[in-house]
Amino acid sequence: MDILIRNACKEDAFEAVPLIMEAIGDISMQMTGETEEAEITKEFVQLFTRTDNRHSYLHSYIAEMEGKVAGVLVFYSAEQVVTLDANLEEYLSNKKGAPIKIDPETLPGEWYIDTVVVDPTYRGHGIGTKLLTYAEKLVQNFGGGKLSLNVETEKEAAIRLYNRLRFVTVCPWTIIGQTFHHMVKTVETN
Repeated sequence: MDILIRNACKEDAFEAVPLIMEAIGDISMQMTGETEEAEITKEFVQLFTRTDNRHSYLHSYIAEMEGKVAGVLVFYSAEQVVTLDANLEEYLSNKKGAPIKIDPETLPGEWYIDTVVVDPTYRGHGIGTKLLTYAEKLVQNFGGGKLSLNVETEKEAAIRLYNRLRFVTVCPWTIIGQTFHHMVKTVETN
């Protein structure tokens, strides 16, 4: 089966958002300021269709298989996320009536894989690997550099995949009180 990787568009929101939410778990509550799943989903769809935050369709790529969203990659630079998160912090602070701070997820100078997720229906077809390879190609196109991601310490299968793709754990990381490995791969230009 053919796998097409393309830029996301607003219309992908209803298929992409549930996958992203599955991948990031409780972080979706921090990103939306909501606690109920229906409200989190509704708010996340809004964030996906906007252009001013890290989970915008502008920073997302879709793996399409059989005309369906089979996987999602959310990707941006550490420099971009400064503005993206400041926008989100302002939005959430106004919404909650109190200052909100988003936990940083990347180090300066890195290209960051925020989310990579494959729909359970399509797992086992190498889509996750193709999305990660696509992120590497994006970094190459931008002149090379460090490609990073965070993975929960107990996600052993994901860690094995990242190690196989030559990501190296460089330090522990904490996001909303949960422990992660911060993994980095140096990507050279062609």
